Amino acid sequence: MARIHNYFVYILECADKSYYVGVTNDLEIRLTQHNDGENVLAYTFTRRPVILKYYLRFDQIEDAIDFEKQVKGWSRKKKEALFKEDWDEIVKLSNYKIK
Repeated sequence: MARIHNYFVYILECADKSYYVGVTNDLEIRLTQHNDGENVLAYTFTRRPVILKYYLRFDQIEDAIDFEKQVKGWSRKKKEALFKEDWDEIVKLSNYKIK
């Protein structure tokens, strides 16, 4: 029987209102690590506290990494549309032409 894996792409809002996108296999622990400032070199270290704004679960790490890379390239407005799951706005902000 195949083992189900949990991988999460997550978006944090930092204290300076910037967004951080990451991937993890344990969302709760990772959020604690960000807020505890475990890595002084991390983007979020000087931007604490952070707030979880969005996450999406994946079964395969490759899919999670692909989505993380995609979302990292998105504009602030497009990420905010994702928080609201406003798919029409995401398409609009993608400059995607529906034929």
